[in-house]
Amino acid sequence: MRPVALAAALGCLLLGGAALLTAAARDPGIPIPAFQGIMQSYRRTDALLLDRRGRVIQQVRVSHTGRRVEWVALRDVSPAAQVAILHAEDQRFYEHHGVDWWAVGSALIGGLSGRPVRGASTISMQLVALLDQDLQGKGGRKSLGGKWKQMRTALALEADWSKAEILEAYLNLVTFRGELQGIASASRGLFGKQPHGLTSVDAVILAALLRGPGAAPGLVARRACALAAALRWDTACEAIRAKARDVFLIPPVIKLQETLAPHVAAQLVREPADVVTTLDGELQRVATEILRQRLLGVRAQNVRDGAVVVVENATGEVLAYIGSSGDLSSTRFVDGVRARRQAGSTLKPVLYGLAFDRRLLTAASVLDDSPLEVPVNNGVYRPQNYDLQFHGVVTARTALASSLNIPAVRTLRLVGIEEFVQGLRQFGFEELQESGEFYGPSLALGSADVSLWELVSAYRTLANGGIQSGLRLVQDRRNAVSTSRVLSQEAAFLVSDVLSDREARSDTFGLESALATRYWSAVKTGTSKDMRDNWCIGYSRRYTVGVWVGNFSGEPMWNVSGITGAAPIWLDIMNWLHRDKPSDPPTPVVGVVARRIELPSYWSAKTEWFLSGTEPNAIRPNLQQATPRIQYPVSGTVIALDPDIPVGQQRLFFDTHDSDHRLRWQLDGEEIGPADSVRLWTPRLGTFTLSLLDESNRVVDSVQFQVRGAHLGGQAVVTALP
Repeated sequence: MRPVALAAALGCLLLGGAALLTAAARDPGIPIPAFQGIMQSYRRTDALLLDRRGRVIQQVRVSHTGRRVEWVALRDVSPAAQVAILHAEDQRFYEHHGVDWWAVGSALIGGLSGRPVRGASTISMQLVALLDQDLQGKGGRKSLGGKWKQMRTALALEADWSKAEILEAYLNLVTFRGELQGIASASRGLFGKQPHGLTSVDAVILAALLRGPGAAPGLVARRACALAAALRWDTACEAIRAKARDVFLIPPVIKLQETLAPHVAAQLVREPADVVTTLDGELQRVATEILRQRLLGVRAQNVRDGAVVVVENATGEVLAYIGSSGDLSSTRFVDGVRARRQAGSTLKPVLYGLAFDRRLLTAASVLDDSPLEVPVNNGVYRPQNYDLQFHGVVTARTALASSLNIPAVRTLRLVGIEEFVQGLRQFGFEELQESGEFYGPSLALGSADVSLWELVSAYRTLANGGIQSGLRLVQDRRNAVSTSRVLSQEAAFLVSDVLSDREARSDTFGLESALATRYWSAVKTGTSKDMRDNWCIGYSRRYTVGVWVGNFSGEPMWNVSGITGAAPIWLDIMNWLHRDKPSDPPTPVVGVVARRIELPSYWSAKTEWFLSGTEPNAIRPNLQQATPRIQYPVSGTVIALDPDIPVGQQRLFFDTHDSDHRLRWQLDGEEIGPADSVRLWTPRLGTFTLSLLDESNRVVDSVQFQVRGAHLGGQAVVTALP
């Protein structure tokens, strides 16, 4: 058959087929989805975490089926990319109505004449196959019936959709290489840019990938060079080959848009959907940078990690949540906000708040900061102050503000360990599930493990006048947050007033330090044993800020205290928050009264706040001196006798904190001498009660101890067992 006759016959066939397909396209039996429905049903494989103003602060991959990012409007795709892709895939896209009959005819003639055949699928035909898997065929090959249905559906699609909608959907759904689906994914994964920034070199490489997404880099480069030549673009083939080498040298990587809140995303993101948080993106960025810069300043002191939480007092909404400093190490995956560490002195405000609330102490109460020994199950507990000094008689205000340890332990004995544990649970430390006996007297100094999240919530409770409620990371105005009063408003006011008193804390921190702000704030630091954890938690009228620094590995820091570690970070963040916002002192609440008093720890008369009914009647109240106490032996001490020690070394000494000639020793009801100096006693077997008598023969302190062992040859040893 001659070529002319063959072409004429094929032309008649194509015209007849076109008429039939056009009629079939109007068949209502072919379901065509709406463009808006396709766009709305599009799902990214990444989820976006948004701040309170809708700004992206974190991108998280949640699906590993392909890689799809955001849907891109056609106007946001560079013209060069549109031209290159249309020329490579469908040159008469804007002229046909879904099926390019000339391309179909050319393919048939080429096939019959033995020439290489190029596919005749239009972009519309490819799109309907992307929308309906049944039209894709098995193994990428379609039957004649399947091809017929694909052509009918493409014609029907063109009747419902505009050309711009068809091209936009195609660019967002087609696979370019590997798992990269859509032009946005391909543009960012291969070239590290958004689709609107694609150059002519980028465009021809992308277009070349459509013919073979898995083709070798050299083949892709050759196809891209041929496409650039066909378009008559002034693009050197050498530049295309060089770009292809660079692009395919490493697997494609889509850089995350933002990585400001990975730890929050880990908690909230479960599916590929946007999550609106309470976070403030700007504050999150600023606080992260402050944390990083300050940690660099103490890196030489073996400080590598830190965490920050900022909360709005009125709502409980978390404005900043930095779980780690973000260093490129495995520790960046650790959430320092939720990690449980020793609390140090940060629990003292709750302890004193309970003592004030139960009227066991006032801010002016006198506490004895002198050596103390407390018997515990495994020996004797001897608390020490941070500076290893004793300050004598101090007020509760000074003891709390200056974070003195021994007065805190004495206060715990007034409140009761079990009652303190219960109070901490009410403040939100719900993980403290053990009994008071388990924690022991060291609980006053923060031996329990707590989290920064819990501490910030507890201090916000103080800032809100003793009303406790949970913190929130997600904006949800529909569900009311449950609240409960865990401390009286009056006691909370006293604690806040003490924590804001720079004069009262000057004994330990000085008048000018990282805790001193030019606006009203209340703040407390804490350092755990061996300097493994360093805290600074404080609040203004509007915000509560908590900071932890240390090492996630558990290594101790080197000579880092709360004032040098966490406090500078706290101060920087507080200053940024209050750069244009005031923070006035809270108004005294009903139920507290002010009185001018004169105490030994004050230079002169001073105004002090009291819960109504606890205030003194005179400017110089009749304050009793600290009650005399037996310093050694501690109640419960066991003395073991040893036959190998000479008789002359068998002495046990009795000692008291107060060397007063009016005090006398009494052993098992028998006076044994004055207590104005250390008393030596030759031990004997048995259980004994040692008492301290005052000048009125009143017992002011009493301990019980035991002597065990056997005399051999008249020799014994005196050993205090821990």
